[in-house]
Amino acid sequence: MGSAAHKISVVAVPPVTVFDLSVPETVFSAATVGGEPGYEVSFCTARPGIVPAHGKLPVVIENGLDSISEADTVIVTGTGARHDSDPQVLAALSAAAAAGKRIASICTGAFVLAQAGLLDDQPATTYWLYSQEMRERFPAVDLQPEVLFVDNGQILTSAGLAAGIDLCLHIVRHDYGSAVANAAARLTVVAPIRPGGQAQFIEYPLPPPTGITLAPTRVWATQHLDEPLTLRNLAAHAHVSERTLTRRFRAETGSSPLQWLLRQRIDRARELLETSDLPIEEVARRSGLGGAESLRQHLFRRIGLTPTAYRASFTRRRALPSR
Repeated sequence: MGSAAHKISVVAVPPVTVFDLSVPETVFSAATVGGEPGYEVSFCTARPGIVPAHGKLPVVIENGLDSISEADTVIVTGTGARHDSDPQVLAALSAAAAAGKRIASICTGAFVLAQAGLLDDQPATTYWLYSQEMRERFPAVDLQPEVLFVDNGQILTSAGLAAGIDLCLHIVRHDYGSAVANAAARLTVVAPIRPGGQAQFIEYPLPPPTGITLAPTRVWATQHLDEPLTLRNLAAHAHVSERTLTRRFRAETGSSPLQWLLRQRIDRARELLETSDLPIEEVARRSGLGGAESLRQHLFRRIGLTPTAYRASFTRRRALPSR
C-alpha cells in the first residue's frame, strides 16, 4: 500500500449491518490511480473484538478508535442502535470534525453524526424508514429524506443500504475524477452514477417479472452518445412504443428517457475532459451535447464549473494525493 493513498477509517457502531461494512471496503478497494491503490481502508470500533451484528454472520474488528486520528476520511456505517451511541465514538467524531477530517455516514449512521452535533443546521439524509424519527429527535437537522445522499463538503450522509455505494462512488469521483470512479463501478458491477438528488425509492409500479428490461437499450444508447438520439430512436431499439418506453424507463431508472440521456452525455463529457486533451468543442461533439456553449451551460448547471475549470481541477486530482 503506497503511503500516499487516502486513508479511510470505517467506524462500526453496534449492532452493525454486514452489508454496510462491506460497501466502503468493496468500492474504495476498487479505486486505483495509475495502477496504485487510491485508498487504504481500515475498520475500528469502541470495543474491539466480536461486534454485535444483525444476522448470523459474526463480525470481528480488531482496531480501537485511535485509528481515526490517522484517517483522512471517517465513515460511520449504518446501525440499528439509533439511540445513546457510545460517548467515546461521539467524542472521536467531534475531534475528527474539529481537525478538518471528512466525515460521512451510511444509512442510520446519520443518527450517530446527529448525536455528535455534526448535523445541526445542516442538510442531511438517512434511511427513509427512520426519517420521521430523525425529525422528531433532531429538529435542528435539515432533513432531506427523499434523496440518496447529501454532500455538505466536510460532512456527507447517505440513505440506506445501496445508497452507501452511491455515496462512496461520489467520494471517489470527487477525489480522483469520473474515470477512476467509473472504473471502480465497473469492477464492482454497479451503476457508475446515481445523482445524490435521485429519490431513495420510486413511486412507480415495478416492471412485471418477465425478465424484460430496458438495460440493453440503455447500454446501446451510451455507445451512441455522439449521435442525435431521440425518443423514437430509443423506442425503436427497445421494440416498444414511445409511451411504453417512457413508462418503463421511469419504472427502472426514476427519470424520463431524455433526462437520463442528458445525464449520460454530461458524464461522458466529464470523463473526456478528465482523460483527454481534446478541444472543448470536440468534447461537446463526442458527448452529443452539440457545441462548446451547450456543454458549458449544462456542465455549469450540473456542478457549477465551466469545462475549462472542470478540466483544470480534475486533471490535478488524477494524481495520488500527497500526505
